[in-house]
Amino acid sequence: MIAVTGGNHEEFREYVVARGPALLRAARHLTGHHSDAEDLLQAALAQTYLAWDRIQDRAALDGYVRRAMVNINISWWRRRKLEEYPSEDVPEPALAGVRAPLPERVEQALDRLPTRMRAAIMLRYYEDMTEPEIAETLGISIGTVKSTVSRAMAKLRGDLTIPEQRRFGPRS
Repeated sequence: MIAVTGGNHEEFREYVVARGPALLRAARHLTGHHSDAEDLLQAALAQTYLAWDRIQDRAALDGYVRRAMVNINISWWRRRKLEEYPSEDVPEPALAGVRAPLPERVEQALDRLPTRMRAAIMLRYYEDMTEPEIAETLGISIGTVKSTVSRAMAKLRGDLTIPEQRRFGPRS
């Protein structure tokens, strides 16, 4: 592969060492699972490595890798969707009264979001991208970004509301 990239192996390695942890976090939020995130990042970096000489703007590398991760994740998601079917088994309910710590609950709530919503939230709040940047990265309009982030935040708020508050509502 070094011949493919014109000998820029060291430059690519330095990029991966410097940006790998942040890109892995982004992949984790896209997939919802650590092992899937590692696979996704590896696939995106392999794609980036092959395109290394064609990427003129080195400042745009993160965007290139994130876009590759989004595209690959969507492709995998579509493929999995065809392979997964409902199960007869119902999962065990969580123990009543046992509440996970807030960061864990946020992670679980993010994992329950649909792919596009999770990607939009991750790019907006974890990668600190603007709405136009998110629109470009996901290939959707700015209006779709706004509505997707808004709906995702509403779902997250609903998931993270204390059950007593949800049941009784606000007191007057």
